Amino acid sequence: MKYIFVLFIFLTVAGCSGEKVKPVVNSTLQVAKLPEYEGWDETVFFSDSGRTKAILYYNHLRKYDQPPETLLDTIKVRFFNDRGTQTSVLTALKGRVNDLTDDLYAIDSVVAVSDSGVTLRTQELMWRNKDRKIVSDKFVTIISPKEKIQGYGFESDQSLSNYVINNITYVTRLDTTKN
Repeated sequence: MKYIFVLFIFLTVAGCSGEKVKPVVNSTLQVAKLPEYEGWDETVFFSDSGRTKAILYYNHLRKYDQPPETLLDTIKVRFFNDRGTQTSVLTALKGRVNDLTDDLYAIDSVVAVSDSGVTLRTQELMWRNKDRKIVSDKFVTIISPKEKIQGYGFESDQSLSNYVINNITYVTRLDTTKN
């Protein structure tokens, strides 16, 4: 036992050297470009006067102060009307929120589906917070139970029930009768 104690003291003294270890500092890191907040796999509820207006799901979020924006990866947004009924669902691979206006930009593989059966496909769109409208100046495809319309430039309410395509390039009626 005495030898173990002496060995322990010897190892302790031998392990303490006079050299101080300095941490490695990454001088290329720009702290100003780091997000103020990061989150993973979270759900955010948006409400007004106690009523849910939208629910946002995302895989990764990065919130920045300069510029004031939030970047999102793999998003899904469920929109609700004033009665609390879900009206549509929007999905995209990427998103960006202007933190000054609360406008949401959905980017890459954007799909919006209304509960009435209308589907919107595009590469980019914006949900405007001030009037709860969905707008895009990109190529869009709208498929409803009755027709398929393609064109450039789009505006709609968030339930996709009242929409306008500015420059229509293709229209076809879909056969609703099944034999």
